[in-house]
Amino acid sequence: MNTAVRVRVYGRVQGVGFRYYTVRQGRSRGLAGWVRNESDGTVLVHLQGPRDIVDEMCLWLEKGPSSARVERTQLTPSSIDPNLFDFDIDY
Repeated sequence: MNTAVRVRVYGRVQGVGFRYYTVRQGRSRGLAGWVRNESDGTVLVHLQGPRDIVDEMCLWLEKGPSSARVERTQLTPSSIDPNLFDFDIDY
């Protein structure tokens, strides 16, 4: 069963390649979604796909790439966007 969530990532997550690593991780898992920097310094990620794969990606987001320092994540259930087929950076 497919699910969708939005994950807000707090910490040192901008200016460290976080979005690019997230795209690579999302695509390698076959997920659809997007990642973008927010004006408050956080990164917002929309994930959708099989629940177990989304959960796995959420665990990765809790750590992020080695260049980042994730302090915490906040998950919010979201609606599946039928127009999303890939994983990209949203500007």
